[in-house]
Amino acid sequence: MASEYWNQKFRNVHPEEKRPLTPQERRANWWHYHKWHVLAGVVLLALAADLGWSILRSRQNLPDYQVAYVGDYSLPEDTAAALEEALAALGEDVNGDGQVIVHLVSYPLLEESGSEEDAMYAAASSTRLMADLEVGESAFFLLEDPEGFQEGHQILRRLDGSLPEAGESDGWDCVLRWGDCPVLAGLALGEYAYSVAGETVSGESQALLEDLYLARRGYWRGTEEIPAAAYDAFWDALTEGAVS
Repeated sequence: MASEYWNQKFRNVHPEEKRPLTPQERRANWWHYHKWHVLAGVVLLALAADLGWSILRSRQNLPDYQVAYVGDYSLPEDTAAALEEALAALGEDVNGDGQVIVHLVSYPLLEESGSEEDAMYAAASSTRLMADLEVGESAFFLLEDPEGFQEGHQILRRLDGSLPEAGESDGWDCVLRWGDCPVLAGLALGEYAYSVAGETVSGESQALLEDLYLARRGYWRGTEEIPAAAYDAFWDALTEGAVS
């Protein structure tokens, strides 16, 4: 009985026939369901292209020597750029790419600062420094506090070329003061200038560097990939005539 009722009730009801979509409607429908996938793919493709280009550029401009500055604050850009150019004139083409490049990287630790922002910046800088030391990117160092640096990392090579065991060096037997190295003290580095709180700070780049200490990294492992002879020659060029 119930079946007959429903048959009569829907006797004139017919399923709506689907109208074929036009090409424009099909495209709109496809875009509606896939647009986020397409956009995500475009973003990923752009990121991959940017990464690939960055890697290509970095391979074309690999430094022959990397020098790490570790101090309270970053060196001015003018000083850093002049220093890279001047040091490059003392080196050789280690990687055979037809040019001599010295890369100076700064690790400002901001140890005297008490602000939360500076503390976070210092923590990030310290993390970058630890990664550098682990991988062995920097072969040479400019230090404000050699004793503290060596105590914390035990990474420096003695001036006599020996490699101290952990705790055997206090840092002072591994460094030369910039001002005591005639070659370094005689570099023409010009002046620097930068703005702080609307005021311009300027001065002689040599004056910023004269009380820093030059050191070189010791390699206890993985020396087969280190151009040791080239690094030794660069060290000798930098420290020629130095008073220890």
